[in-house]
Amino acid sequence: MKTDRSDILACLRNSADYVSGQQLCDRLGVSRTAVWKVINQLKEEGYRIESVPSRGYRLVESPADVYSESEIASRLHTKWAGQRLVFYESTGSTNPDAKRLAEEGAPHGTTVAADRQTAGRGRRGRSWESPAGSSVYFTIVVRPSFAPDKASMITLVMALSVAEAIHGMTGLDAGIKWPNDIVVNGKKVVGILTEMSMTPEMNEIQFLVAGVGVNVNQESAEAFPEEIRKTATSLKIESGQRFDRAELLAQILSRFENNYETFEETLTLNALKERYEARLIGKGAAVRVLDPAGEYTGISRGITGTGELIVEKETGETVLVYAGEVSVRGLYGYV
Repeated sequence: MKTDRSDILACLRNSADYVSGQQLCDRLGVSRTAVWKVINQLKEEGYRIESVPSRGYRLVESPADVYSESEIASRLHTKWAGQRLVFYESTGSTNPDAKRLAEEGAPHGTTVAADRQTAGRGRRGRSWESPAGSSVYFTIVVRPSFAPDKASMITLVMALSVAEAIHGMTGLDAGIKWPNDIVVNGKKVVGILTEMSMTPEMNEIQFLVAGVGVNVNQESAEAFPEEIRKTATSLKIESGQRFDRAELLAQILSRFENNYETFEETLTLNALKERYEARLIGKGAAVRVLDPAGEYTGISRGITGTGELIVEKETGETVLVYAGEVSVRGLYGYV
């Protein structure tokens, strides 16, 4: 029934005119009774659907910010990203859920989304509880055929995809703090965590999962844990507008699919590099590289075709930063 719901919603949403009951039956291979039941369920949930004899059904209005499996699926226009969709009202974290599904054989593009996370994970094992009704949390399974040394570039592909989707939907200037945090007006709105599973021989990738959390409709800084209130923000706080989370997720998945396929053609970021650098915060500005071997400062000169940050040190030497945390002084309020 969930598939019928999302399929019927998609048919109604993508039609500029009425869709007859018979058209829905023929297109989806279901009975008129099944169509009628789904239409009534959708009406009960707040969807305004006109029913006109001899003409059919027309979606007039959706309830505000519905975030459900059928709503997300009805907005997807992808070939593989999110075409298998698993949705939870609440879960510990979408990354472990996606890894479990991948280990069970879930196909490339399988996406786990949740309205609420109770054990979200970030860098260095940091965890937090994420309330319902305000954010986009999802993880996508990727089954690459390339070598493990290419895997780190997927994080940058996802960062570019999320930043472009946010800008396209909200108009906000979404910048990227290398390699993968998304920043608006000096504060973080998106975190991305990519994890890889290798074959027992450690020479091939079994799968990657890329997890994303987007702060969308939080009303104020008080919505965040006290320790990050000065550094975190939401799309609503920065724009003054609420946004449809299902549509945002659909747009992110669409852009990721396109950008991933572009990356796959050469297994480099060369074709995406110009767009990534256009959103790279601090390019041409002073950065401090926090390296276990010793901190140093220099000027950010962009990224290489394989995703390393290019830093020109004060001595004139050029260094490629592969790992570690880079903070850009004087440009935004967190490091």
